Parts: sequence; C-alpha cells; structure tokens
Amino acid sequence: MIRLDDRDIAILRVLSQEGRITKAALAERIGLSATPCWDRLRKLEQAGLIEGYGARINLRKLAPHVTVFVAAEIADHTAASFQTFETAIQRYDEITGCWALGGGFDYLLQVVTRDIEAYQALIDAMLEARIGLSRYFTYVVTKPVKGPTAPPLDLLLGG
Repeated sequence: MIRLDDRDIAILRVLSQEGRITKAALAERIGLSATPCWDRLRKLEQAGLIEGYGARINLRKLAPHVTVFVAAEIADHTAASFQTFETAIQRYDEITGCWALGGGFDYLLQVVTRDIEAYQALIDAMLEARIGLSRYFTYVVTKPVKGPTAPPLDLLLGG
C-alpha cells in the first residue's frame, strides 16, 4: 500500500470532484509548484489509486433511457461458476455496474438501456447464453435521488 501525505490526499480530493482541472490549476490548489505536483500525480496514477478520468453524462438530456438494478443469483456456487458469470458480464455494455454481494443475492447489476423492452432483451440474451444466471429480481429506477459522488476521503482516511 502506498503511503500518502496531506498533499497526495489533497490531489485525490480535488481530482475526485474536478477531473478536468488543469495540472497547473491542480498544483496551485494544493500549494505546490507544477513539477512536484505532476510527479505526485504520476505516482498516484502508477500506484493505481487513480484508475482513470471521465465525464458524468446527463442521460436525461441526451436520450430516453431506463436504469434498472438487478439482484441476481447464479445456479452453482463454485469458483468456476462465479468466474464464468463475472467474465460474461464484461461483454454487455448495458451493464454499467456489477457488484458481488455477501448475503441473499450473489450480484447487484446496474443496467442502463433505452427502454424496458431492451432491458428484457438483455436478460433474455443472458439467460440464453447460459452464463449461470438462475434467478433475477428487477428494480426499475423511477427517479434519481443522489447520483455518483466523490468518495468521502476524509471519512475513509480518518481525517
């Protein structure tokens, strides 16, 4: 695990909220000159603490769509079955998030499609592909209340 100081944490905090900030502005915000800031940024990227950069797209303004959460169970609880399912999930672009769970269900999937018919076609394709999906429970999002936000770094790091 990489040791982080206050400036490293400040870089992560700023980038998690403002991914498009210029390197010069980032350096100014955390109180470093450009070169040391860039060196720290490169170190954080190489350590895998920064996985990538992206934009949050407002889908409501872009196109009609539906977001669905799916609680999924797989048929067999063997390591090979979990691996088969997890590998297969990567092929479906509509699945925008997938989490393995402890407890009642095996996985929670986040699916974004143009409508319910497209969602059902996805589920039908997954069942036909025999990737191990045995039961699924569909939860249609009726209204977003709080979207993805920056992680609470101060809380996680005890600061």
